Amino acid sequence: MDRYKTICLDLDGTVYKGNQAILESVAFIRTLQESGIEPYFITNNSSRTRTEQRQKLQKLGVLTTESHIMTTAIASATHCAQQFAGKTVQMIGESGLREALVAEGIHIVAQGGEVVIMGIDRQITYEKLAHVCLAIRNGAEFIATNGDLSVPNEIGLVPGNGAFLELVRASTGIAPTIIGKPQSYMLEFIRQQSGARKEEMIMIGDNYETDILSGIRYGIDTLHLEGGVTSREEVAAHSEVPTYMFKTLAEWRYER
Repeated sequence: MDRYKTICLDLDGTVYKGNQAILESVAFIRTLQESGIEPYFITNNSSRTRTEQRQKLQKLGVLTTESHIMTTAIASATHCAQQFAGKTVQMIGESGLREALVAEGIHIVAQGGEVVIMGIDRQITYEKLAHVCLAIRNGAEFIATNGDLSVPNEIGLVPGNGAFLELVRASTGIAPTIIGKPQSYMLEFIRQQSGARKEEMIMIGDNYETDILSGIRYGIDTLHLEGGVTSREEVAAHSEVPTYMFKTLAEWRYER
């Protein structure tokens, strides 16, 4: 398995659960770095800025650079700037998404946006949901950072951005364009940055419906870890299965 030069790791459920590090994954990352491989961290979570995400990883014992962190906030803002230049954007989300939009020079409005972008918002309210529904009914483009129905943390599986998207979709009858996994926007951005060939890449994660499918659809190898969103039995029941299935990353002995 030493042929992989660009190793992409999901975060929630793969490197940590909530504020608790997954020790086998942290040890694996250190082994990679000692071997000269700097992994990429790829997350559907749009709430944190790259700086905040790097700081969280540091507290859990993982050292990396912001350039090796790819979030759906970054990917969504880039997509919006490319596809809807000059249009006003109405968002539901947290600091990570707001900073990414501002960095692209996008004009954010509280109501009546020409584009609606939804990311996870742990201070979500009925009023916020009502205003985005009104904008979408009035013809706004509807974009979502990700469609995760649930996410793992230290207390278990809790509602993700996808749960709130379902509410908006049910109310408006409009489905969003989803930027995050299982779509492959972020993997393509990483490939361009790293210069790797697809056969040199691997996507590692705990969620079949997002992490594993994104890699399969992009045409790279995948590794599923138990203990997160999708069980080994559920993964094995699919017609398309990951390249590898491990209980933890302690089972992968990386050598160069």
